[in-house]
Amino acid sequence: MRLLIIGALEGQLSTATKMAMDGGAKVAHAPSIEIGLAALRAGKGADLLLVDVMMDIAGLIAGLEAERIAIPVVACGVETNAAAAVNAIRAGAKEYIPLPPDAELIAAVIAAVARESSDFLYRDPAMERVVRMAEQIAPSEASILITGESGTGKEVVAKYVHARSKRANRPFISVNCAAIPEALLESELFGHEKGAFTGAVARRIGKFEEASGGTLLLDEISEMDVRLQAKLLRAIQERVIDRVGGTKPVPVDIRILATSNRNLNEAVREGSFREDLLFRLNVVNLKLPALRDRPGDIVALSEHFVAKYAKANGIPPRALSPAARDALVKAPWPGNVRELENTLHRAVLLSSGDTIEPEAIVLPDGMGLSEAARASSPAAMAAQTAEAMNRALVGRTVADVERDLILDTLDHTFGNRTHAANILGISIRTLRNKLNQYADEGVMVPEPGEKRVVA
Repeated sequence: MRLLIIGALEGQLSTATKMAMDGGAKVAHAPSIEIGLAALRAGKGADLLLVDVMMDIAGLIAGLEAERIAIPVVACGVETNAAAAVNAIRAGAKEYIPLPPDAELIAAVIAAVARESSDFLYRDPAMERVVRMAEQIAPSEASILITGESGTGKEVVAKYVHARSKRANRPFISVNCAAIPEALLESELFGHEKGAFTGAVARRIGKFEEASGGTLLLDEISEMDVRLQAKLLRAIQERVIDRVGGTKPVPVDIRILATSNRNLNEAVREGSFREDLLFRLNVVNLKLPALRDRPGDIVALSEHFVAKYAKANGIPPRALSPAARDALVKAPWPGNVRELENTLHRAVLLSSGDTIEPEAIVLPDGMGLSEAARASSPAAMAAQTAEAMNRALVGRTVADVERDLILDTLDHTFGNRTHAANILGISIRTLRNKLNQYADEGVMVPEPGEKRVVA
C-alpha cells in the first residue's frame, strides 16, 4: 500500500505514518497540491491521498478528475475545523480524520478506503492445494487468472504470488477495473500525453509504466469495457502501450495477474469479454474455493479475527465457545472471508465476558447463524423461488403467461418448432397457430436458428 501525504501533516501524522510503514506501506510527502499532482503524473503512484483539510481539496479533486487520475482522498484536520471538514466531504473526500489522530481510527480508515488486507491464513486442504500451485508457478513469468466468489481472497493470493516471484522487489500495482469509471480507466492504465484531452495539462504515467519491472494486477477484469480489452490485449501480447494522445509506443516489462468473480467463459459466449484476451490471461487458473467449501479455514480465520478486533478495540482477549465454533462452521457465508471478518468484528463488540457465545454472532439484520443456515438450505431456497414465481404470476392473464411460456421455450430451442412443441406437450399445428396469432398481434417471433432480441 502507498500513501501520499499532501500538506504540512508529517508531525501530526507521525504515529499513524509509522504504523503504516511498520505494516509494509510506503509513505511519501508533498508540501503542496501541485507537487503532489506532479508526483502522480510521473508514475510515483499512491493508493490513498491524506490531505490537509485547509488546502484546496475541491481543486485537488477537480484536478484529479480532469487528468483522469482515480485515487481516493481523505481529509485531515484539527477537530475545530468543522466547516472545512464538511466542505471537504462535499468536494468529494472519502473520509475526514480529526487530528491528532487516534492510531486505530486512522488504521481502520486507511484499510476501508484503500481496501487493503494482508491476512492470509489457511488450514483447509482445499485451500492448501491452491496455495501449493501458487507457490509452484510464482517464479515463472506466466499470466495468472485468479477466480472465485467475491470475498474469497483473490487479491491476497495475487500479492502472495508477487511476493514469491522473481519480481518481488519491484512494484506491485493493483487496478480495480470495476471501481474506476470507464471514461477514466484507459488513462489510468496507459497514461496520457499533455493536451490529449481537456484537462490533460501534463504527461501522466499510467499503471502499466508504473508497474514496469514488477507485477500489474487487473482486479475484476470482467468489468472492463470490451473496446478497451482490445488495447489491453495488444499491451499484453507485444509488451508495449500507447498513452492516450501519444504518437509512439512505450515498452513495458510487467507480469499480468487478473481476478474475476464471474465466469469468463460465459462472458465470452455473451460477447462481453474477448476470447483471445481470456486465452492470454488464463495461462494458469487459480480457482479459490468458497469459504463454505473449506470448513477447515473457518475456525482458524475466526480465531484470528477475534484476536485482531479485540486488540484493535482495547478489549481483553476472548475465546469462541465450542457452540459458537460449530455455528460458524455450519453457516453458509455467501460473502466468504470478508463477511466472516465483519461478523466476528461485530461479535467481539456485542459479546460480554471472556467467551463468545452463538448469541453474540449475528448478521447485520440481526439474524442468527442458525437461522441463516436454515434460510440457505436447498429446501428453503426452493420454497423462496416458488414463492417468487407465484408472486410474478399474480395479476397476469392466462393468455399472457401462455404466450411468454411458448416464446421462452422457442428461444430455448433456437426457433426449432418441433422441439419446442415436444417440450410444451402440444402439437406442432397448435404451436404454429399460436405463433401466427402472436405475429398478427405484433409480437416478434424468432425464425428457426434465431433467438428473440428483447429490448
